[in-house]
Amino acid sequence: MGQTTAEKIFAAHLRDEPFPGTKVLNLDRVFCHEITTPVAIADLEWRGKDRVFDAGKIKAVIDHVTPSKDSKTALQAKMLRDWAHRHQIKDFFDVGRNGVCHAIFPEKGYVRPGFTVIMGDSHTCTHGAFGAFAAGVGTTDLEVGILKGVCAFREPTTIRVNLTGILQPGVVAKDVILFVIGQLGVNGATDRVLEFHGPIVEAMSMDARMTLCNMAIEAGGTCGICQPDMTTVDYLWPFIQGEFASRDAALAEYRKWCADGDAVYEKVLTFDVSALEPQVTYGFKPDCVKPVREMAGTKVDQVYIGTCTNGRIEDLRQAAEVLKGRTIADSVRGIVSPATPKIFQEALNEGIIQIFMDAGFCVTNPTCGACLGMSNGVLAEGEVCASTSNRNFNGRMGKGGMVHLMSPASAAAAAVTGVITDARTL
Repeated sequence: MGQTTAEKIFAAHLRDEPFPGTKVLNLDRVFCHEITTPVAIADLEWRGKDRVFDAGKIKAVIDHVTPSKDSKTALQAKMLRDWAHRHQIKDFFDVGRNGVCHAIFPEKGYVRPGFTVIMGDSHTCTHGAFGAFAAGVGTTDLEVGILKGVCAFREPTTIRVNLTGILQPGVVAKDVILFVIGQLGVNGATDRVLEFHGPIVEAMSMDARMTLCNMAIEAGGTCGICQPDMTTVDYLWPFIQGEFASRDAALAEYRKWCADGDAVYEKVLTFDVSALEPQVTYGFKPDCVKPVREMAGTKVDQVYIGTCTNGRIEDLRQAAEVLKGRTIADSVRGIVSPATPKIFQEALNEGIIQIFMDAGFCVTNPTCGACLGMSNGVLAEGEVCASTSNRNFNGRMGKGGMVHLMSPASAAAAAVTGVITDARTL
């Protein structure tokens, strides 16, 4: 019987099965940031186990509140910083070199097909775009991962999602994943892997695939996974070229992680997205989704472009295409946060930062701050934000605030008009 991608990864990384169905996996990467990791660090210290299993496999970044906004967040940053230095974790990204975790770690080549990855962050599923099994975990699992390099999972079943057709101009990965979540519901993939297939996925860049997998958790998924192909190899080539004789050789190696043709899935869902329009959320759940045109005219107070979902260079280009030669409405404050210094530099070199500034946007350093209402774009009660982020929970970006999730182009259009707008009409 054939295997899914997740089943192949579980089999290759199995360390132990202490109870039927509970698999202890060896980890290839443990990612850390300053919000969830300090709790694990403090507990390990209290237990007299202030050690790391492999400093080379642990990567750390300060990204949620950066620079620190108060004494509490400064202490969190200091705890991670001191820990990284104490254990000689060379891949630690402090203020000035830091970026949003799920953007900077792939950008550095730290994720490969077939890898197992954990982090104390629910959107760790982003890294499944490379054909990896990547999952957000709680403090205890993070501690064990740091100390022993293992993590226990119930082996998830897999839902195969086939995306067929041809996307209309102006419809992008964010619209596709919002639509899929709307079809599945927020609990539709709980404790399951979403394995994405089809010509739509094959045509996507790695930036787009990361957007797709990033929001698998919003349908309850443990991980979203794309099949490694030449697009994956091309993205990773600067980091792997010393390991393979050619790109074709790398592809042949990575192909072994692709799902078998006779793999068994819990269910198979096929969506022809040829007629899909730009999508937007309403209400306070990510599965409350409808076409942008049905929300057209809804007033917004703030527009936010960035985050681990849509802060990459491809996303900034999409927004800049709408903003070029235009200015944002007087009633709107626009904020853009390129997800990493490299992306910021690319946007600067391409004139994209200038387009944002000419349009009236505030351009900030890479940070997660606004996405979860911690800094750099918190909403006041009653305010509405058009955001390229991944969650629209009640109060997510600020107590009493409303968040409408949408693509970078849709967010840019809302900034220009002051209301939710189908960017294609501009």
